[in-house]
Amino acid sequence: MAQEFHTLGSFEFPADVQIIKGRLEAEGIPVFLKDENTINSDPLISGAIGGVKLQVYSTDKERAKAIYDAIRNYATDNEGNPVVCPNCKATKSEIYYSRNSIFYKLFPFFEPKKYKCAQCNFITKPL
Repeated sequence: MAQEFHTLGSFEFPADVQIIKGRLEAEGIPVFLKDENTINSDPLISGAIGGVKLQVYSTDKERAKAIYDAIRNYATDNEGNPVVCPNCKATKSEIYYSRNSIFYKLFPFFEPKKYKCAQCNFITKPL
């Protein structure tokens, strides 16, 4: 029987995912890091291939997501306060880049920073 995987998140560098990986494994959830070795050998291609993908078996998806949501970092403003979603008022926003044009795909550092709410998936306009 083939196992299906669920991607919990992607990270720019392999070191960014290690704490979450350790916590999930400590809870007995097998974790797989897709493209980790590729990015370790050439970190400059991380943006091109979508970073390191943190994956778990689909059967562990809900339990893994609850643990991941409890320990992950959410976006903060310049004063260190959590970014508040203007739609649902939750403080669970993450930095989001759409890279929807060829210019931003080639030069991602020029794209204005937006935030995506992890609760309602609302995407804010650049601040």
